[in-house]
Amino acid sequence: SINSRVAKVAPDGRWLGSWGSFGSEPGQFNTLHSIQVDAQDQVYVADRGNRRIQVFDTNGKLLRIIQINLPSPADAPSAIGNRPVVPAAGPDAAPTKTMMPGAPWALCITPRTASGQQFLYVSDAWPGRIYKLSLDGKLLGWLGGAGKQLKQFGWIHEIACPSENELYVAELLNWRLQKLTLHP
Repeated sequence: SINSRVAKVAPDGRWLGSWGSFGSEPGQFNTLHSIQVDAQDQVYVADRGNRRIQVFDTNGKLLRIIQINLPSPADAPSAIGNRPVVPAAGPDAAPTKTMMPGAPWALCITPRTASGQQFLYVSDAWPGRIYKLSLDGKLLGWLGGAGKQLKQFGWIHEIACPSENELYVAELLNWRLQKLTLHP
């Protein structure tokens, strides 16, 4: 909770400032877990413990909040340990949201396509999916689930997306990197 903030540093390492604090209000954070910047200099912060992505300008002004609200399959396995239980009131009612569907663990923003479009890829730990979103937060698709086989994931901690249809996915539990070629 001490470092529940985004730090802004110049290319030469000079401290320029920071924003945010621990909490669940807009502009506050609970376990910042990934950060990306799009071609418009908007800063996307994976606020994992609050099950949301907060988007800011480079001065820390909150622009929007993105949530992924896709229900998990009733039989979705856990990558490790007991399967999390989504409360009847929904994933945001869980005492801890880190293991709820759509809680962002890793983010990646693609380079611009020929038409200038970019996409946001997001992973969660359970049910272990990768989500493709437009930068305004519209869910375009998803793939995967928790497990140890190909196209299954064990706690994705980083995603590289050098193009819209090529992903490199680093997993903590499975100690591996998977290269995914997507076929739209």
